[in-house]
Amino acid sequence: MGYTPSPRPTFDGPAHIPYPATTRHLWGDVEAGEVADWIYVSSQKIHQLLFGLSPGQMFRHSDAHRTIFAADEIYYVVSGRMAISNPLTGEVHMIAAGEAGLFRRGTWHHALSCGSEPLRVLEYFAPPPSQGTSGAYSRTRPYLELQQSRYTRDELLGRWPMEAEVIRREETIRVVRDTDLLWRLEGDEHRIPVGLLCATEHLTVGRLALQPGEQTDRRGHGGDLSLYVLDGTPNILLPEQQGPRWFELQPGDGFYVPEGVPYQVYNISGRPASILFGVAPAYL
Repeated sequence: MGYTPSPRPTFDGPAHIPYPATTRHLWGDVEAGEVADWIYVSSQKIHQLLFGLSPGQMFRHSDAHRTIFAADEIYYVVSGRMAISNPLTGEVHMIAAGEAGLFRRGTWHHALSCGSEPLRVLEYFAPPPSQGTSGAYSRTRPYLELQQSRYTRDELLGRWPMEAEVIRREETIRVVRDTDLLWRLEGDEHRIPVGLLCATEHLTVGRLALQPGEQTDRRGHGGDLSLYVLDGTPNILLPEQQGPRWFELQPGDGFYVPEGVPYQVYNISGRPASILFGVAPAYL
């Protein structure tokens, strides 16, 4: 199978993206493996998709499908368990549900579904493929022959954990767990905890949880926002929207808000609601 660019669904304005309406895509080949994608949005500023692997299934790379990009990427494990690796350096990191891996421009990466249930990973990618950061960029990079891929770092034997701090600083993939979140209390009238998984110059990804009856203040960003409902049934209000302005979301749904458009998140249900969001390029 030759290289086929992934679809790039875009929207003229704010949009509710129910899970059944996401754009389905299958990429890969015999060498790289095949990966199922559910693509939510791929604007001029942000790219959000969910990808899936069956237990024991792995994606690697091939000449047609090179997994090295000119972007900041977050892989957030929604369900299952993922081993993510840099086949150039031999790094391997184990990531459980509710945790994420962050890597930046020019990082080769492979992933293995190593749990007993199907792996589902939410991916944020910025600058997005529309800026030439995916296939176009990968074809300009020196090719890593697949048989040269490494999944061990034998040079660290005899040094662990005594030199753990030094080794961690050299890693190209950073694991983000609950203890690694950067916490903010956002809002004036309604102060809501927001935990940021990353906040680079290209991409901010965070998690927002609302208890029953809570709501956010009016929010807006210096970039496009794309969110994913992890749990519960939150509502989105677009206070300045002409036409539909009130939306109820289900787990697995997405929502897209262009740069500068104000919105609010409500939880009018009787159980907690949690969302993951990405904003690119600027959060404020």
